[in-house]
Amino acid sequence: MSATMTASGGVPGAAKNISASEALGRRRHRLNTIVRTLCVIATGLGLLFLASILFTLIYRGIGGLSLVVLTTSTLPPGSHGGLLNAIVGSVIQTFLGTLIGTPIGLMVGTYLSEYAQHSKLGDAIRFVSDVLLSAPSILIGLFIFALLVAPFGGFTGIAGCAALAVIVIPIVVRTTEDMLGLIPVALREAAVALGAPKWKAIVQVCYPAARQGIVTGILLAVARVAGETAPLLFTSLGNLNWSLSLGKPMASLPVTIYQYAGSAFEDWVQLAWVGALLITFGVLAINIAARFVLRGGK
Repeated sequence: MSATMTASGGVPGAAKNISASEALGRRRHRLNTIVRTLCVIATGLGLLFLASILFTLIYRGIGGLSLVVLTTSTLPPGSHGGLLNAIVGSVIQTFLGTLIGTPIGLMVGTYLSEYAQHSKLGDAIRFVSDVLLSAPSILIGLFIFALLVAPFGGFTGIAGCAALAVIVIPIVVRTTEDMLGLIPVALREAAVALGAPKWKAIVQVCYPAARQGIVTGILLAVARVAGETAPLLFTSLGNLNWSLSLGKPMASLPVTIYQYAGSAFEDWVQLAWVGALLITFGVLAINIAARFVLRGGK
């Protein structure tokens, strides 16, 4: 009799627990649906904004893209000039800025990840790098102006390269440190157990394992400096004439776009749109090429 009562008394409790579990499951399902819907909406808005920017660039810039634009230097309004000197100047300054900043950022990021994880010096370097990463680019331009332009009495292409290098460094530092931090400790221990010194374990084990992430950081740095205008206004300034000398003012696409976009002349405004289109698709081409190279190296 007591067993019967216990069984009958236990059934409502079990049913109550099942009902509470089902209610919790339904609540979690609704919450998951809401969050997933919000994520889809946010993704759609991001893609919409990106597509609208690309569409505007193509719509406004493709009409002015021609062989003359790519083979002729900038000329006075109405002279059917092009952007050749600005394109070459941007390529030179972006390449040299990346070439200078990438090794420095790579070594600093490696030091922070492998040698100074819990040291006061590492914390100080990390703090300075983060501040530099968030600093407005115009301040970097003013710094290089005071360091390399004002003392020597003139704007130069090398000053522009230095300004872009300063922008590249903290991006590569942060990416390198984060990517090396994701490498399992077991890989390092295995290399050391085989008799490899620490530097060789980093170069031959950690770098290849983190290669894609590090290259992505370098590409982000290239994309950032390729469109910078403010630092170049204070350093290389710009040049309407053809010049490959790093000791003289040097033209660049961002500065040319800045100068032409607000012009009252229709042909200069059109060239500004063409320049923006060239920068966008140039960075896109670099990213695609790098992805193919990385996949081919596997």
